[in-house]
Amino acid sequence: MGRLQGFETDAVVRSARAVFWERGFEEASLPELESATGVGRSSLYHAFGSKRGLFDAAVQSYLDEVVRPRLAPLVSGAVSSGALEAYFGGLRGALADAASISARSGCLLLNAAGAPIARDDAVREEIADYRAELLAAMRAGAAARWPGASSAWRAQQADVLVSLLVAALVLARVDSAQSVATVDAALALVRTPHAS
Repeated sequence: MGRLQGFETDAVVRSARAVFWERGFEEASLPELESATGVGRSSLYHAFGSKRGLFDAAVQSYLDEVVRPRLAPLVSGAVSSGALEAYFGGLRGALADAASISARSGCLLLNAAGAPIARDDAVREEIADYRAELLAAMRAGAAARWPGASSAWRAQQADVLVSLLVAALVLARVDSAQSVATVDAALALVRTPHAS
């Protein structure tokens, strides 16, 4: 009979997620992952198969616990006209809070997009899916915010909002003030009524 796993998988994945988020896949060392998770290398490999398997679990955790809860008001049920403003307001709060991992490290997936791991087909596909998920949420929010506007105009606004969102999250690692200012630009756009 195999040995029982002596740790809580979700907690280990969350701890590893923080390391990958702050350091990136390539820079996150196994000793750092062992220290952060409190789990030895052999147990990590037994549970996740490899460092890459642990990274994949961390990405899924990031999507399920960080990204999708924040996007939920933009994608589930009837989207309110204030959903975009609430989304960007919440993001602004996270990016303005120096203690927040979002403020220090931006976005786990966008960080991966700029790293060598993005050359991997599965990671590249995950990043493309993430962008598509963001765009769908922004389009739903734009439709609720500007119901009288043409679908082409709303789609254009959604594209701009995704671009501002990506820029803000990338800037978070290097210039927190500019990151927040970029979210402020998105908020200004969201607060602008559609000119008929």
